Amino acid sequence: MSDAETLIFAYALDGRGGASPLAWTDLPALSADRAVWIHLNLDSALARRWLAERGDMPDLAAETLFHEETRPRCLAIDDGLLLNLRGVNLDPLSDPEDMVSIRLFSDSRRIVSVGRRRLETVSDLRARLEAGRGPARVPDLLLDLCNGLLERMGPVVADLDDAIDAIEDRLLDDPRSAEPTELWALRRKAIALRRFIAPQRDAIARFALERVSWVDETAVQRARDAADRVTRQVEDLDAARERASVIQDELTRRLGERTNRNVYVLSVVAGIFLPLGLLAGLLGVNLGGIPGATWHWAFAVFVAALAVVGLAEFWLFRRLGWL
Repeated sequence: MSDAETLIFAYALDGRGGASPLAWTDLPALSADRAVWIHLNLDSALARRWLAERGDMPDLAAETLFHEETRPRCLAIDDGLLLNLRGVNLDPLSDPEDMVSIRLFSDSRRIVSVGRRRLETVSDLRARLEAGRGPARVPDLLLDLCNGLLERMGPVVADLDDAIDAIEDRLLDDPRSAEPTELWALRRKAIALRRFIAPQRDAIARFALERVSWVDETAVQRARDAADRVTRQVEDLDAARERASVIQDELTRRLGERTNRNVYVLSVVAGIFLPLGLLAGLLGVNLGGIPGATWHWAFAVFVAALAVVGLAEFWLFRRLGWL
């Protein structure tokens, strides 16, 4: 893999919200007076080797950045922070619960991140830095990244809640219009999103608890606010999952009632016509000696008798409370 494919981008922050791009050949000559953000390709063996040999970071951090395990977490290593975060996949051809991972190690003067797929939040941060409207400090850049990921999760959670609202309204209007499979898909989506987002809440909350020298109280408070924000998203997902479960139970109950009512009606109809069918079957056999076979009014009398029997059965069923 070439240098261009290994280094996705790198910026030197100017401390005023702007940044200047860096090439791969600029990285060895970096000085400590400017904070830098280096974003590498996760699939690059050259990036892995560069971090191990010249990345100037703890060995544990360099190894962990390339682990296959992407569960969100925050870990203090020496005076640096190791962060695993996830963002929703906004590709129109992908499901939002197909989360995109980004791993970062940061200290007071640089952020080294690795990723495999594109994240809109990262692209927005790059655009802000190039326009001179980005974060000025390393802690602010990390927290802007966290908040950007949460902002893009918000509409996905809200859309899920709106979809459940729509199904609930349809269920109230017409129970037959709500499909159990549709509810099952929404519950599955809520469960999948929660499984990915809940650990992110713990990681951001840990960010606020880890005391490293370069994270001041302002950054700690922002981290707490971000943790509260993702906590609300997790609670919204829990509520959506429970609502979908309640709606599905109600739908199942109504469908069961309708089925039972139909079966009951069919049973009553069968009960009424059972003796009528028996009489018709007895008199309809093609054998000699059938009463009334030679009488002109026999059929009319027989039909009248069947009507009387049917009415009597109907009265009896009403009397017994079956109708």
